Amino acid sequence: MSKEKNSLSGQALTKTIFTRLFITVVLFTVVLGIVVLISSYIITRFTWYEGDFLYEFLLQIYNIRFPILIICWLIGFIIIILINWKKTLRYIDTIVDASNELVEPDDNLIHLPVELKQVENQMNQVKQEAIRNARLAKEAEQRKNDLIVYLAHDLKTPLTSVIGYLTLLRDEKEISDKLREKYLAISFEKAERLEDLINEFFEITRFNLSQLSLDKSRVNLTRMLEQITYEFKPLLDSKNLQLFLQMETDIEFTCDVNKMERVFDNLIRNAINYSFENCSIKIGAVKKDDGVEVYFENQGNTISKEKQSRIFEQFYRLDVSRGTKTGGAGLGLAIAKEIVEQHQGSITVFSENEIIRFTVFLPEVS
Repeated sequence: MSKEKNSLSGQALTKTIFTRLFITVVLFTVVLGIVVLISSYIITRFTWYEGDFLYEFLLQIYNIRFPILIICWLIGFIIIILINWKKTLRYIDTIVDASNELVEPDDNLIHLPVELKQVENQMNQVKQEAIRNARLAKEAEQRKNDLIVYLAHDLKTPLTSVIGYLTLLRDEKEISDKLREKYLAISFEKAERLEDLINEFFEITRFNLSQLSLDKSRVNLTRMLEQITYEFKPLLDSKNLQLFLQMETDIEFTCDVNKMERVFDNLIRNAINYSFENCSIKIGAVKKDDGVEVYFENQGNTISKEKQSRIFEQFYRLDVSRGTKTGGAGLGLAIAKEIVEQHQGSITVFSENEIIRFTVFLPEVS
C-alpha cells in the first residue's frame, strides 16, 4: 500500500511537470504567432519605397520568414526546457533536503512548495508513522524490560522458600511425618511456581526470536477442541467452573494444527484465569461459507474499552499485580493474534455486563 501511494505521488509530480511544460510551450507558440501577426500588420501600414535600406532589410527577412520562425521557436523551446529543468532540479534538491527531516524525532511537519503538495503530504504521513512506530517500539521494549525485572525479582521468592524448607528438612532430624509432608507440599508448590516463571522467560525468548511459518493440514476441529478442553479439567475444578462445548459435529478445516492448538490453549487458559468462580465457560464453533468461527465466552470483570483496544499488544497484561496467579508474561493473546493473522483470519474481543467473549474467524483458504 505504501509503495502504491509513493508511485501515485511520483506520477502526480511527473504529470504536473510535463503539464506545465506543455502549457508553457503552447503559450510561447501562441505569443510568437501573435507577435508575427502584429508585426506584419504594423509593417503593412507604412508606405515603402524601393531602395530604402529598411525596406530591403525587411524584405530579406520576409523571404526567409519560415526558417527564422522555426529558429526563434526552437530557441524559445530550448530556453523553456532549461528553465523547467532547472526548476525540476530545485524540486529534487528540496525533496532531498526535506528527506533529512524524516529521521528527526520531532513532530514538526515538512513544508514543500505548492507544486509538491502531494509529496509533502506523503512525507509527513511517513514521518508521523515512523514516529508512532518508534514510540510503540520504545513502549513495548520498556514493558518487556519492566516485565523481566519483575520476573527476575519474583524468581527469588519461590526459590528462597524452596531452599528454606529443604534446609529445614535436611537439618531437622526429629521432624514429624505430618510436618515433613507439609514442608514437602509447600516446596512442591513453590517449585511449580518457579517453573511457571521460568516458562515465562522462555515464552518471551520464543516470541522475540522465532519466525512463524505454517505447516497446514486437514483436521477435525470439533475433536481438536474436545481434546484440548479435556486437558483443562483440573484447572476448571480448582475454580468450580463448568465448560460447555456448543459446536457442530465433525467440522473439517485446514490449518497449522500445532499453532492453532496454541491459540485455543491460550484463549481457554485466559477464560479460566479471568472467570468468576462457580460459573460457566462456553466454547463454540460454527462452519460458515467462507470459513470457521470459534468463540470463547466466560463470566468475569468487564474489560474496559481502553483495555480492549490494547489487549492483543505484546507484554500487555489485564492484571498488573504480580502476586496473582493470572500474572503471565502478557504474550498469550499477542501470540494468538499473530498466529490467527498468519492464517489470514481475525481475532476480536467483546466485553459487556461481566461477559467476556473472544471470537476467532479463520477463512477457508485452499
